[in-house]
Amino acid sequence: MIAALLAAATATAQAQTTTPAQAQAPEPAAAPTPSTPHATPPAPSFAFLTTPPLGLPPMPKPSGYTPTAAMFALGERLFFDPLLSRDRTVSCASCHPAATGFAHPDPLPKGIDGQLALRHAPALWNRGYGALQRWDGASPSLEAFVLEPIADAREMGFGVDAAIARLRADAHYGPAFAAAFDQPADAQGLQRALATYVRGIALGDAPYDRFLRGDADALTPQQRHGQWLFESKGGCWQCHTPPLFTDEGFHATGVGARDGELAAGRMTATGDAADRGRFKTPTLRGLRLTAPYMHDGSQRTLADVVDFYARGGAADVPLDPKMRGLDLSPAERAALVAFLASL
Repeated sequence: MIAALLAAATATAQAQTTTPAQAQAPEPAAAPTPSTPHATPPAPSFAFLTTPPLGLPPMPKPSGYTPTAAMFALGERLFFDPLLSRDRTVSCASCHPAATGFAHPDPLPKGIDGQLALRHAPALWNRGYGALQRWDGASPSLEAFVLEPIADAREMGFGVDAAIARLRADAHYGPAFAAAFDQPADAQGLQRALATYVRGIALGDAPYDRFLRGDADALTPQQRHGQWLFESKGGCWQCHTPPLFTDEGFHATGVGARDGELAAGRMTATGDAADRGRFKTPTLRGLRLTAPYMHDGSQRTLADVVDFYARGGAADVPLDPKMRGLDLSPAERAALVAFLASL
């Protein structure tokens, strides 16, 4: 489909610019202005659960309950409230701030008592489409994932039971839980409210999506070149599969390898030595906002990421079979960065 669009656009352009020799050449037309990604992405919305942004598929429904607008509103309030941490200093948004694409701008975010998290806090875009959560897939569902930071000693350092007791003692949360669940705060309500809000953190409607819908001018020539590299020579699509730009799988790229040994990665969750070094493929949506990159935040810019993959990943460690070096010119690397930044 993409190749057909490009071919059609090229053929149309050639037909329009070819004139008989005896005809007077027309005045050059002004170049169309390519569309751009949202400078400020749309705010999370309950509507995205049923009507996702352009380019995204229908969002899977959670098991065992039907999300409501009241759950979303409560989840949004809880997401930004440091009340869920032991000393009331850390909220979900502390590690996943909206201004940086719900990812943290530092390689390792700080939790309670200034402790550093073990891994980079990734973007939360489109996590409602995924099953296994976290870099190592240790969380079996979004519902399980949203409660884990509350008890993590490095993050919120509290505990779900203690958080529920605090919520029940708070006069403002009583009516909110009653409106959402018709009962006082409990672990299931907290879980479902937070998960419903995170499902509403969705991102699509990029120039790429508009291009696929027939807007031939949505991407610049450089971005189109980057898209071609992404889908052909680079083979990036094999793991960063559109439209979510992730295969939701786990791969060993060598990030974080030390002294010839891969980091534990997925093996932490499965106990299988074959999973050593494998980390979850993150989405590429909203990349321009979510630096630094990788599970350890070791790649500072998109150019650094492209260079890393062009080298074929880390040397002297066993890698995913899909990892291979790429002979990319400076212009090709710049085009890939331009395409990635447009998503």
